[in-house]
Amino acid sequence: MNTKQFDIATLILRGSLGIMFIAHGLLKVMVFTLPGTVQFFESVGFPGWMAYVVVFSEIGGGALLIAGVYTRSVALALIPILLGAVFTHFANGWVFSNANGGWEYPLFLVVVSMVVALLGPGKIAVQLPFLNRSVATA
Repeated sequence: MNTKQFDIATLILRGSLGIMFIAHGLLKVMVFTLPGTVQFFESVGFPGWMAYVVVFSEIGGGALLIAGVYTRSVALALIPILLGAVFTHFANGWVFSNANGGWEYPLFLVVVSMVVALLGPGKIAVQLPFLNRSVATA
């Protein structure tokens, strides 16, 4: 594979994952509302304050992934959130189309996050002058 195709594929995968995280973060704010999300977290055994951390992480982390900033670290840092979703949906069965959603989709996103962390941002990413070039393009 030539490097241009690799960089485009990396951009598509990284950007898609980032968009997914932003969409899920905004869903928690705009549809379920923050108080509703806090209540849901508490109902499944997580501390309510974690809802705020998750929403901030999903929206902020998604934006960083789209931009290609700190890609490896961000993708790895978001995996525990996805594992929490796997845990939350585990009793609902494998298929995500089951009532209340199964755990296949969050587990797939764990794998995608690991792949994005391994690939890094590629060359099509925001280049910030204060970032070490090897970190930004690795």
